Amino acid sequence: MLRGGRMAMKICYFVTEYPAVSHTFIRREIVELERGGLDVLRVSLRRDRHRLVDAADLDEKERTRYLLDESAIEFARAFLMAALKPATLLRAVRAAFAMMRRSHRARVLHLAYLAEAIVLSRWLERGQVRHIHAHFGTNGAEVAMFAHLLTGIPYSFTVHGPDEFDRPEYLGLAEKVRRAAFVCAVSSFTRSQLCRWVPASEWGKIHVVRCGLGADFTLPRLTTKVAKNSLVCVGRLSAQKGQMVLLEAIALLAKQGAAVRLTLAGDGPLRSELSQRVRELNLERLVEMPGWLTNAQIRERLLDARALVLPSFAEGLPVALMEALALGRPVITTYVAGTPELVRDGLCGWLVPAGSAEKLADAIKECLDASDAAILRMGQAGRARVLDMHDIERECAKLATLIGVAAPAAASAATVSDRERTQASSQPPAVSHGFK
Repeated sequence: MLRGGRMAMKICYFVTEYPAVSHTFIRREIVELERGGLDVLRVSLRRDRHRLVDAADLDEKERTRYLLDESAIEFARAFLMAALKPATLLRAVRAAFAMMRRSHRARVLHLAYLAEAIVLSRWLERGQVRHIHAHFGTNGAEVAMFAHLLTGIPYSFTVHGPDEFDRPEYLGLAEKVRRAAFVCAVSSFTRSQLCRWVPASEWGKIHVVRCGLGADFTLPRLTTKVAKNSLVCVGRLSAQKGQMVLLEAIALLAKQGAAVRLTLAGDGPLRSELSQRVRELNLERLVEMPGWLTNAQIRERLLDARALVLPSFAEGLPVALMEALALGRPVITTYVAGTPELVRDGLCGWLVPAGSAEKLADAIKECLDASDAAILRMGQAGRARVLDMHDIERECAKLATLIGVAAPAAASAATVSDRERTQASSQPPAVSHGFK
């Protein structure tokens, strides 16, 4: 690929599951980086276990290489090639054993990550990749780190939370940061949590690069009409999202005679429990659970709703909040993580204590009782904030600049090293001055 007469820098995005129905922000980021002139190789460990519903995700699936699709022969061949560089292989093996020491996971998994990195390294070198970027500071970042040790190609990763905050020592987060060229945090709160676990000398490499929104959410004109009683909750059906508390709040409002309807969009490990709780609370006529929706369907549901409700217990900074605000819909959510950086209580939504069904019900009641004019004003304020804070072109330009600084530095170091080796082989031994 040529840009301005020059070959575009090739980078690799590595994600353990890509594309995924809950990770559209990664797809948007890749597309914007490519629009800005980078050539992106998409690599994923495995295919998403959930059925993909969005056409853009299905297209990305065709453009992605999957490590676990490779045969045992390919893994063996990659290992034999790595063994031709015993020093670098030994360094990666030592790093894998170091990651085992405090890990809460089975030790053999770290050797599996190393095996994956060995195959990935072969692909990177064949494709002349200059930089590796991983999303999430979990096993994906570990594979990227091992690939860096095997190839010398610099790597970086984006931390979202909250998984990285729950067990940073067990994830070897400090070691991943230490070896990385740089690290991205999706909010100031996320950066602060990383700073808790790494030495102050490493803080300078941690940069806030926020998730951006695509044109499908930023360009639509705001509607001048709002629904009277429809609410939407979008997210993975999991414990950290707090949907069980939301059902309790809806039940409280139903007892008070409030007219309210809820769409609980998404899927995940708590789906059966949430469905059972809907039946126990007699909310079948008030709560709809359609599963995962496409981007277009989510956009339509948000535009048809009065507000988005997201009662999370733990977060990084939810993309669903950004999407709702961009469409001019206020949000009802909790005082957790990076959320208050975006959502201002009373300006573009309501912030409530996490875990309180009563406070959540009160906020929903205020939303239902507010005038349509007030809802529209809050939506406009929220749209202004999210467009200012989460501009994808600006945030990806930050990321591209960081990659551009890291990759040429590594290439220059490799070039100098190669030149020094060539000179050393063609010249007589020099007199030692004590340098190593």
